[in-house]
Amino acid sequence: MREAHPIETAVGMEYYVSDTAGVGGQLRETDEDFRVREIEQFALEPLDTDPGSYPHLVVRATLRGWDTNDFAKRLSSKLAISRERVSWAGTKDKYAVTTQLFSLRKVIPDDLPEIRNADIEPLGRSGRALLFGDLAGNEFEIVVSDPERPENADEIADELREFAGFADGVGVPNFFGQQRFGSLRPITHEVGLHIVRGEWEDAVMAYVGNPFETEPEDTQTARERVEEVAPDWDAVLDALPRRLGFERSMAHRLVENGGNEPENFRDALESLPTNLQRLLVNAAQSYIFNRILSERLERGLPFDTPVAGDVVCFAEEVDGLLMPDMNREQKVTEKRVKTIERHCKRGRAFVTAPLVGTETELAEGEQGEIEREVLADLDLEPTDFNSPGEFHSTGTRRAILVRTDCTVVHDPLSFDFSLPSGSYATVFLREFMKTDPLDMG
Repeated sequence: MREAHPIETAVGMEYYVSDTAGVGGQLRETDEDFRVREIEQFALEPLDTDPGSYPHLVVRATLRGWDTNDFAKRLSSKLAISRERVSWAGTKDKYAVTTQLFSLRKVIPDDLPEIRNADIEPLGRSGRALLFGDLAGNEFEIVVSDPERPENADEIADELREFAGFADGVGVPNFFGQQRFGSLRPITHEVGLHIVRGEWEDAVMAYVGNPFETEPEDTQTARERVEEVAPDWDAVLDALPRRLGFERSMAHRLVENGGNEPENFRDALESLPTNLQRLLVNAAQSYIFNRILSERLERGLPFDTPVAGDVVCFAEEVDGLLMPDMNREQKVTEKRVKTIERHCKRGRAFVTAPLVGTETELAEGEQGEIEREVLADLDLEPTDFNSPGEFHSTGTRRAILVRTDCTVVHDPLSFDFSLPSGSYATVFLREFMKTDPLDMG
């Protein structure tokens, strides 16, 4: 086990589980070097189905160099509809070729526009919008450019097979990746933690101010100016460049409200798109989850099999993949450890950790100690997630280990693999590369 890169430890990922030196290199020399395709699991009606009963048009879009939120904004603009009428199941990387589903409320196929670097194919209709998680997973084809030690890839794969306890595949801790927190400016979890604690002004300032050295120099300067002039929100607006649209939106709202009361700061945060509001609290949950996994690694507890007190979930089969079913959970007693261990070895059950929310029941035993200690260190309890509107979360659980078949190809060094919904390709590849996360995009 090796210590992780400092940027990773800042978001709770404190270790690599493989000891072999990484292959190095970088990702995304071109968009075509990083290909992602959703494994779809969304039921559709035919395109000619009555749009009154099935108001959502579902399309498959292949995008080159598009951030998902930016593409949704461009698509809604071209269609002259609200951005809130565009939904999708999973946010994808900008510097990639991605294929994914979108649902468009009250849109007909003939209205679909042409958009640069986007191929849009109408598939069918649905009675509801796509939601986050409405996909089984993603398939990846990824090239690593300029690796320094490509020959190490096979040895690392052997170590990851041992960690997975699974001869037919490799495994890594199911951390939330750098993208969850902001690759250049990992602050979404900081904002989310302030929100959960009800520290509304601190949350706004963590988002609008709070410069990072990895940002462009003029952006750093603007954020430094914000911290100097706040709470003069007219002056904050003058300091913020127009490209920082979300930051300016919050500052505008504070100017309109004309006060620095806690409810005004909360209202400013609620000016953000609803999916981004949810993401802020999700990032706080993700950071807590990463901290819990790192502490489990530190203590030497297994990831592929349970110990007494763990909470496991059982598997469901989706398109040939065994996926965690969080609706089928069970606490592991001393008497049941061996039985559940056999299920885990066969891929029929998964050890979990919490994405903490109001309905979270923490584990028992040593895993429960870890969860309680991490929350205490952050001055949080599950009941603190009872925040208003989109900031509220009941919580769920998540598998702590992600397993996959992986084909390693040399010359050029590339990796073909599939991951379940919510797991990160960069988290998988970090074990092989062990490089600066910024080189992983």
